[in-house]
Amino acid sequence: MTREEKAQIIEELSEKINETGSFYITDASGFTVQQTNAFRRMCFEKGLEYRVYKNTLIKKALDNQDTDFAEMEDTLKGFSGIIFSAEIANAPAQVIREYRKKGLSEDKPILKAASINNELYIGDDQLKALSELKSKEELIGEIIGLLQSPIQNVMSGLESGKHNIAGLLKTLSEREA
Repeated sequence: MTREEKAQIIEELSEKINETGSFYITDASGFTVQQTNAFRRMCFEKGLEYRVYKNTLIKKALDNQDTDFAEMEDTLKGFSGIIFSAEIANAPAQVIREYRKKGLSEDKPILKAASINNELYIGDDQLKALSELKSKEELIGEIIGLLQSPIQNVMSGLESGKHNIAGLLKTLSEREA
């Protein structure tokens, strides 16, 4: 690979990291071709992009960012692949856990590090927490639901009160007669 090709890859990778809100660095060393293809297919089905890069190229791309990824650079040893997620931050973690549950590999791919909105998560022990993160859309939906709840309670109370008052007035008018 020539210097120009490497420079182009670094530039493309830098742009990709900058554009996507979330990316995960994984270690899938020891995967067979079949396992790698199955993992890529699962990523593709979830709208994710999985690519393998040399550690030095990843490091240079991370150095080009405004955010300090120094902690993440320490994980760049051995085999490294990156999963990019433009929309749903927890989708890569869910794919990794799903892949492991299907029995295609017990402990691979290993999560080396992740960046979600410039927050860093280092180590495979963070995988469960990352997979349980709620997306921005889910959080907004919950907030809207919480805001609507008191209004709905008042409206249903008024609605049921209307029927109670009408019934009470009818009963009172019948009693007097």
